[in-house]
Amino acid sequence: MPRIPVHTTDSAPEGSSERLQVLAKKYGRVLNIHGEMAHSPVVIAAYCGIIDAIAQHGSFDARTREAIALAVGAVDCCEYCQSAHTMAGTRAGLTEEQTIAIRRGDDDFDDKLGAMLKVVREAAQKVGEVDDRTWNAALTAGWSEDELAEAFAHLAVNMFTNYFNHYVETELDVPPAPALKAS
Repeated sequence: MPRIPVHTTDSAPEGSSERLQVLAKKYGRVLNIHGEMAHSPVVIAAYCGIIDAIAQHGSFDARTREAIALAVGAVDCCEYCQSAHTMAGTRAGLTEEQTIAIRRGDDDFDDKLGAMLKVVREAAQKVGEVDDRTWNAALTAGWSEDELAEAFAHLAVNMFTNYFNHYVETELDVPPAPALKAS
């Protein structure tokens, strides 16, 4: 059971309602995570600030963004985000099998993407630390320093949502991600 209410666009506090309406329009409804974020205007404003910055200034395609979200969600063991981003990832061009592989850390199907995912996984696992070998492997795979810097914004927004879901115990309102089987 969630620790805080899931607001609707009508019940959201004054400082949150406009942002919640924008998110509801974007996703076709109020998702539980957004309805809970709306309980605190500062939480939904912080989240929207990061996603707006990524939308305005980011260079990654949807497939790359969703792959990063899946990798970070798996590191953080966030069932909600793994489920939501499995759904979004398949819409962005990943197969369901690829979404599972990314969550397991078996992303050999795309060497360049896999190099980026190793960077964000390592950063998520090691409180932002990334080994020089991992960083340099991503550069060698074709990612630029600018793109690796941008990846931090994607890491941050996904850790924000993963931790928020754990913090308030968000209930799943999207189809669950496929179970990970032992390799």
